[in-house]
Amino acid sequence: MRGILGWGSYLPYGRLDRAGIGPVAGAGGGTGFRTVASYDEDTTTMGVAAARRALRGAACPPGALWFATTDPAYADRTNAAALHAALRLDPSVAAYDLAGAVRSASGALRAGLAAAEPSLVVAADRRTGAPGGADEAAGGDGAAALLVGSDADGPLLAESLGWTSLTEEFLDRWRAPGEAASHLWEERFGAGRYTGLGIEALTLALGAAGLGPEDVGTLIVAGLHGRAAGAVAARSGVPPARIADRLDATVGNVGAAQPALLLAAALESGGADRIVVLLTLADGADAAVFRTTGALADHAPPAAERVRAQAEAGGPVGYGTYLRWRGQLRVEPPRRPAPARPSASAAARGRDWKYGLVGSQEGRTVRLPPSPLDEVHRPMADATGTIAAFTVDRLAYSPSPPVVFAVVDFDGGGRLPVELTDVEEDEVRVGGRVEMTFRRLFTAEGVHNYFWKARPVRAPGEER
Repeated sequence: MRGILGWGSYLPYGRLDRAGIGPVAGAGGGTGFRTVASYDEDTTTMGVAAARRALRGAACPPGALWFATTDPAYADRTNAAALHAALRLDPSVAAYDLAGAVRSASGALRAGLAAAEPSLVVAADRRTGAPGGADEAAGGDGAAALLVGSDADGPLLAESLGWTSLTEEFLDRWRAPGEAASHLWEERFGAGRYTGLGIEALTLALGAAGLGPEDVGTLIVAGLHGRAAGAVAARSGVPPARIADRLDATVGNVGAAQPALLLAAALESGGADRIVVLLTLADGADAAVFRTTGALADHAPPAAERVRAQAEAGGPVGYGTYLRWRGQLRVEPPRRPAPARPSASAAARGRDWKYGLVGSQEGRTVRLPPSPLDEVHRPMADATGTIAAFTVDRLAYSPSPPVVFAVVDFDGGGRLPVELTDVEEDEVRVGGRVEMTFRRLFTAEGVHNYFWKARPVRAPGEER
C-alpha cells in the first residue's frame, strides 16, 4: 500500500483584515482575514517551513523532492534546490519544480504517490490580486508538505485507495508571465464547467474504490473557483456536515498550496478508518481517495503547528503595508546604499551554514558560524534560544524598517547575532524566547539572499 507518511503546514504570521481594503482601494474587501507573507518571505521560504515540519520524526528520508507553486522565486533555475539545501537532504535526493499552474500541486502529489521511493511533496503559494479586486481579498499565502511512500517506509497514516483525473481545455483564469494578478472569464462559465467535471471525477473515483458518497467521512473541494467548489460540494451527495471548511474566513485561498493544506487539516481532525476525498478543481478535476489508519492516533503535530491553530493566530498587517510588501505601492526607498549581489562562490562554500544553519562544536563549545578546525557539526535550525541583548536599528538598509537585531544564546550552547522577524519592536525584551526561521534577507540584481532569522516563540492563540 502507498499513502501519506507525514505532513506539515505553514501559515505566515501576517493577517490582513479585509475590512481595511475598501476604504483605501475604493472597492473590494469584505469580512474575515487573509494570511499575508512578510516582506522577507516567498514561496521558497514558506515551503522550507512546511517541509521541515513534515520531515520531523519521519521514519525514512525522502528519495525525491517535488516543489509546486504558481509564484516561483526564480525562473530558469530550480527553486526546489534551495529547499533541498535548507532541509540538508542527501545529494542523491532528486529535486524538481512543477511551477506555473495551480494544478501542478496535484501533479506533484500524484507523481509522489506513484514513485517507487518515498517522496516529499511541497506546495507553496502567494496569491496577489489587483488592488480592490476579488482575488486580492479572497487570496491567501501559505505552504503545506506531504511525505508520501509505502507501508515499507513507515506506518501509513492514510492509505491511497485511488486517483481519478479529468482534463479539459477551457479559458477560465490566466496570467501572463510577469503579471501579478490573474485575469478571469465570466464566473458562470467556469462554474458550469468545473461543476460537471468535479461531480464526474468524484463519481468515478468513488466507484473505482467501491465506495459511495455515503461512505465519505470528509470531502475536501479545493480550487480557486469558490462558486464551483460550493456547487460541487452541494451536489456531491456527501452530507453537509462532512464537507471540509475551506478556511476562507481565516486564511483565504492559498492556490497551489490549498489542496495539501486542507488535507493536512482533515488528517489533524483524527479518526481511523475514515474515507477522505481530496477533490481539486483546476484545468479539469483530480479526485484522490484516502482511508485513514490507526497509526494516525500516534501522529499529532505540536498544537501550535496544526492548521487551525495557525489559522486562528497571527498579527495584523495594514493594507498599505501589504501593498508595499507586494510591490504595488511605490514608496521612497531607504536612504542607504543598496546591498551588493550575494556571491555565488561564497554561498556554495558555506552552503551548510547558509542554508542549513549548521555550526560546529569542539568539546562543549559551539561555534556560529562554524570553524573549519572543528570536526563535529552542530545543526541549529531546530534550536531555540534566549535574547541576551537587542537593538532597534533605524539606519540599516531594510525593505521594511526598522531592523530589530538581537544577540541570541541558544539552548545547549552557541551565541549568534541575528535579525528578528514577525515581531513588533515594542514586544522585544531581554530574556524573550526565539526560534529560527528560514527567510530572504534581501534581493540584489535578481539574486535572493536566503539565510536564517529568529522569531518569537509564541503559545497557540497568543498572537492575535
